[in-house]
Amino acid sequence: MRRASIPGTRGRVRPVTLLGESVLQTPCAQVTDFGPELARLVEDMFATMYAARGVGLAANQIGEPLRVFVYDCPDDEEVRHLGHVVNPRLVAADGVVLRGPEGCLSLPGLEAGTERYDRAVVEGFTVDGEPVTVEGTGWFARCLQHECDHLDGGLYVDRLSGRRQRRVMRRWSRRKP
Repeated sequence: MRRASIPGTRGRVRPVTLLGESVLQTPCAQVTDFGPELARLVEDMFATMYAARGVGLAANQIGEPLRVFVYDCPDDEEVRHLGHVVNPRLVAADGVVLRGPEGCLSLPGLEAGTERYDRAVVEGFTVDGEPVTVEGTGWFARCLQHECDHLDGGLYVDRLSGRRQRRVMRRWSRRKP
């Protein structure tokens, strides 16, 4: 019996785009070609996410303005969720709104209490063009919403307001280049 390969083992680690780069602030394009280049991109995204010790990564975080994200994220019951979604649509975000710590590989070392729903459902496709529906609760729901925000040109800091947002942005501006 042949074992499925571990995502990212054949990918290359790419530089992560940082806050201030325009690709993070622009809505991403729909994927139209489900060929080997898309499969390579997903492999590179997993490799990059693991190297950066993240739980999710959107394609624009490595400079590719396409609607794709990968994840390897537990939920609140420590159940591991591993996969990717191409052309995702957030079709439900509901339940209780919770403020919890949220960080981002594009703002390394920073986090802030961010409000998110505790349940999310995303529909999209696999790299092979097969339909997929991903449902998450708790921490994983936060991850799904966070990655969908990226693909729409948003970051978690855009969801902050007032003092909380100013504090994160001030800390970001003081970072060492």
